[in-house]
Amino acid sequence: MIVAVLSATGTHWLALQSVAWSTMLAENLQTASWGRAVQRTFDGKHPCCLCKEIAKDKQSEKKSDIQVDLKKLDYSYSNFEFVFCPPSHFYEVRAANDTAISLTQAPSLPPPKELLG
Repeated sequence: MIVAVLSATGTHWLALQSVAWSTMLAENLQTASWGRAVQRTFDGKHPCCLCKEIAKDKQSEKKSDIQVDLKKLDYSYSNFEFVFCPPSHFYEVRAANDTAISLTQAPSLPPPKELLG
């Protein structure tokens, strides 16, 4: 799922471009100083074959496939009326209430004479 999200947002192009820049920088460092190699790598005037392919593929990629038609998301408001209709037959079901009965009766055992301890 993460790969799909990254691919949909174009992160794969960033990863490929980073690989291309790293390769170009390594190649340029073999023949030039650090400052000159960095300048030559990122000036855009000396792209490598991978940079050219990335640029070509980015332009040919269809970006309109993911567009959402906002008119499809418009919701129309419609009035509705809620009418409560009670059932025609009604049966009352009571829960058992054993505690009320036990409060009115005397305890079946005599209370303890001593507390433990």
